[in-house]
Amino acid sequence: MLSTESAATIRATIPVVAEALDPITARFYDTMLGEHPELLDGMFNRGNQASGEQRRALAGSIAAFAAMLLERPDERPDALLSRIAHKHVSLGVTEDQYVIVHKYLFDAIAHTLEDAATPDVVRAWDEVYWLMAGALIAMEARLYAGHGRTGQEVWRPWRVAERREQTPDTVSLTLEPEDDEPVPAFRPGQYVSVRMRMADGVRQARQYSLTGGEGRRRRITVKRLRAGETPAGEVSTMLYDTVVPGDTVMVSVPAGDVALAEGGHPVVMASAGIGCTPMVAMLDRLVEKGSEREVLVLHADRSPGDHAHRDEVQSLVEALPNATSRFWYETGGDGGRGRMDLNGVRVPEGAEVYMCGPLPFMRDVRAQLLGAGVPARLVHYEVFGPDLWLGTD
Repeated sequence: MLSTESAATIRATIPVVAEALDPITARFYDTMLGEHPELLDGMFNRGNQASGEQRRALAGSIAAFAAMLLERPDERPDALLSRIAHKHVSLGVTEDQYVIVHKYLFDAIAHTLEDAATPDVVRAWDEVYWLMAGALIAMEARLYAGHGRTGQEVWRPWRVAERREQTPDTVSLTLEPEDDEPVPAFRPGQYVSVRMRMADGVRQARQYSLTGGEGRRRRITVKRLRAGETPAGEVSTMLYDTVVPGDTVMVSVPAGDVALAEGGHPVVMASAGIGCTPMVAMLDRLVEKGSEREVLVLHADRSPGDHAHRDEVQSLVEALPNATSRFWYETGGDGGRGRMDLNGVRVPEGAEVYMCGPLPFMRDVRAQLLGAGVPARLVHYEVFGPDLWLGTD
């Protein structure tokens, strides 16, 4: 995939570039968004821009992609690329935006590396960029085509049909499309982006798992992030505080590469906090199919009162003949106390594991699973916002 000449240059310069990725991406975003502020209107999450998480995620993805090209030159790192492509599709990223990104990224590289940015170095990293961009453009085109859409057509107006409070900070919204077009199918575990216009007129989009769907209706569950939490919860707060039945919100096509796989093998679902949401849709689909698969549901939360969909999950588990659940709470409840501890928990052999929750939680649980003998290839995770775990083991 990567030419021999460029591979040698990348191998020689990747330590220098990796060291400079933070200032490179900082200048990249500052100059690009300074000259194209429209990209902040509905495309980039300004909370993640302010915290620096978006910058760190971009740097990590570029470094990981370059390293994989060197380590496995005959393979394309599709697992890494797929996560990015799905996120892009949920936001309506278009092919022409890759040209804009290229311009400002390579300006930042030249400015930051100065004399070290020789023509050979720039040419080699340019090859890396277009290999990555070309693969993403192709993946995104296939995903758009699967929905019968283009990047300019992912957004549709949906009406809020029902609102139900799950916890003091969590609300479920049942949505139905305002138009008569077909409702896109989704795989349990996938998410949609919801775009809202903020008080200052700027539109912001966030991703929310689909927690259910029947007929032309789809359901999402939103946790309000209070002041002081990171990233800033301006969209979740607006959805929680102001949206009522009859209101209209803009919703994208479903996306996400972490979805319940078909088959008869066992399933383990491990979540913390609002990370339970993709698991609800997975359990619902298993019940709908009358599945007899062995299912183990694991969840950690602050307290039973903070556990969104708790009663629903228990009902779904009880409806499956071979499903069990175990909950951990920091306070209250009859389950384990504190963090999720898999010591003494029997993980079914050959189980496919799905995780969702804060990154520290998932790193800890993944380590416990690997220690228990679960192959890394069978452990899948979903994270919202910039993926700061991308490309890591």
